[in-house]
Amino acid sequence: MSNRTLPARSAEHAATLRALAAAGAPLLLPNAWDAGSAAVIAAAGAAAIATTSGGVAWSAGRGDGQGLDRAAMAEAVRRIAAAVDVPVTADVEGGYGPAPEDVAETVRAVVAAGAVGVNLEDSAAPGGPLFTVAEQSARLRAARAAAAEAGLPGLLVNARTDVHLFGVGPADVRPAEVLRRAEAYAAAGADSLFVPGLLDLAALKELTAASPLPVNAMAVPGGPTVAELAAAGVRRISLGTALAQAAYTAAHRATAELLGTGTYGTLGGALDYGTLNGLLTGR
Repeated sequence: MSNRTLPARSAEHAATLRALAAAGAPLLLPNAWDAGSAAVIAAAGAAAIATTSGGVAWSAGRGDGQGLDRAAMAEAVRRIAAAVDVPVTADVEGGYGPAPEDVAETVRAVVAAGAVGVNLEDSAAPGGPLFTVAEQSARLRAARAAAAEAGLPGLLVNARTDVHLFGVGPADVRPAEVLRRAEAYAAAGADSLFVPGLLDLAALKELTAASPLPVNAMAVPGGPTVAELAAAGVRRISLGTALAQAAYTAAHRATAELLGTGTYGTLGGALDYGTLNGLLTGR
């Protein structure tokens, strides 16, 4: 892909995302699943937005875990990026193929769609196993090279490791394995490390002190607060599928109330029609 196909705002948005990631406070990334959710998130004040592969897949009637193909996911990213004026980083799951060239093609597709960052996970399949360190390092180098070739060398590459999320290996060796991967991924050109499934504050503090990459945690209801994660050294906090789950749960509860009691109390307090419509009209 030549520079001529790069969206006009991409270089500026990539620089903004990098500046936010380097700022003193953690980068907070609510996760959107369609253009409407992205517009609402931006209107609430988010300085940047991440996509959620699960939410995007659900909105298309598919399951998470590369239930959508590269083209469908890139098109969803395009709609999300076009709906907002803030940087968008795309969850590209495992890269839609195991080979480095698969990852490169995915990066080219989402850069063309307007993304200025990507999450690339090291799971070879949902639930594991993981790619070897050498394999994932080659995939990360391919992502870095593809971004440069696409005219966006500033693409922020967030390397996700699923060691904790999927409980890979004995619990007592997982911290060392995560650190080993962090060191290799940094050498391969990653900008940050995403460790979903790890919310123990003491363990996070040890990891953030030793990792050559800034650490991203996935927050969950009832888990550590932003302030607690920041105190543990976490530099980036995202929500994964949680916002999409909350939205679909609201639809489920309102429908159950309608069909059960014939009332509509669950719908109270919603954003009004004019506000929502105005966020997207004329874009």
